[in-house]
Amino acid sequence: MALELHHLKPARGARRKSKRLGRGNASGRGTYSTKGQKGQRARSGGRKGLRRLGLRRLVLSTPKARGFKSLAPRATIVNLGTLDHAVKAGDIVNRERLIALGLIDRTDERYKILGNGALTKSITVQGIPVSASAREKITAAGGRVE
Repeated sequence: MALELHHLKPARGARRKSKRLGRGNASGRGTYSTKGQKGQRARSGGRKGLRRLGLRRLVLSTPKARGFKSLAPRATIVNLGTLDHAVKAGDIVNRERLIALGLIDRTDERYKILGNGALTKSITVQGIPVSASAREKITAAGGRVE
């Protein structure tokens, strides 16, 4: 027998029999058909759409943007703690070095060194924006910011 669409059946136990509603009182689900008595939801088509919600409720439920969101690209942050683990003493840290270390991507246009963490080695930072706290820690460790 060839496999054709009209031979296909769902797997055993995959489907349940649907409840036969409104087939008389002897069926166990007659008269009100499990809908209770009267009311909007007991009517045919009663559960569809935004009935009796009112405009105010609709306005209140719609999501609204709050505050200001800048469209400028965010700078990729490199902390001094991570930089301390990645470089050796006396290294020159510039954009190419950060890309080689994997701390920023080649596609990153904005990046900045922040002062989180401790710096134990003297390094030279060239052509990279540095926060004030990071600048203090670099110079305290014997390094330079150019």
